[in-house]
Amino acid sequence: MYSYEDRIKAVRLYLKLGKRLGVTIRQLGYPTKNTLIGWYREFIAKQSLRAGYNRSRDRFTVEQKQHAVQHYLDHGHCIAFTLRVLGYPSRDTFSKWLDELHPEVRIRMVGRAPNMQHPMETKKAAVLELCIRDTSAEEIAKKVKVCRPTLYNWKNELLGPEAPALIKRHHESTPDPNPRSQSVTELQQQVNVLEGNIRRLQLEHDLLKKANELLKKDLGVAPQLLGNRDKTMLVDALKHIYSLTELLAELKLARSSYFYHCSRLRMSDKYAAARVAMVDIFHSNYRCYGYRRIRSALL
Repeated sequence: MYSYEDRIKAVRLYLKLGKRLGVTIRQLGYPTKNTLIGWYREFIAKQSLRAGYNRSRDRFTVEQKQHAVQHYLDHGHCIAFTLRVLGYPSRDTFSKWLDELHPEVRIRMVGRAPNMQHPMETKKAAVLELCIRDTSAEEIAKKVKVCRPTLYNWKNELLGPEAPALIKRHHESTPDPNPRSQSVTELQQQVNVLEGNIRRLQLEHDLLKKANELLKKDLGVAPQLLGNRDKTMLVDALKHIYSLTELLAELKLARSSYFYHCSRLRMSDKYAAARVAMVDIFHSNYRCYGYRRIRSALL
């Protein structure tokens, strides 16, 4: 906000410089072109400027405020829909109206939704109901007042991403006459999941151990962060225990990169053996063997 002296000074300089906006603003460093034109028009009309600024009245009446807030309450508490239908006001202005007229309606959420803490008992009960559900996962998520992805995140947190999200299914048309066999099947599925988790943990442990032995890496290093050459050495060291597909997937190593580095490693081993043989031939002939004879001996 500019004082009366600043405004009158700007208008007088504008008149003195022949009503040139750019020159006036460059000399003063203020205001904008439209603001200066407004001051000039006010000065011409009243032969003076008002001493201070008067607050402009609200653009919207009280009735418009109440109508907008009531529309929001009657149509599903959706701000976007209300603004689209009425065409006014901005989202920030409407939020202020809502806080002013009905502060109890809106629930303010600071940060992201996952910051809301749920008790572990609630998570376990929801995941258990998800695994043995008769209804959809969406209905279970609504029951605990979370979204469907959050429910599956709880399942991954408690059971692991490999665990199935549905242990048993009920088919009303063809019910299982033998519930005992059904429970045995469920237990076998759980055993298979646990065995898979154990094998994955054992694979991670063996990778860390081999990285420490072969590459002299610390046990805390993540094998996935190693270079492709080092990953290839780890795969070669463990491929007699685990399948190639498991190792490549765990290390996030492309199959083409693995075979490329395998050929490079074999080539380097071949060159190293050739160098050793060449040195042996040279020293066994009293260090006076020419390179042509060494080459023919190697061939």
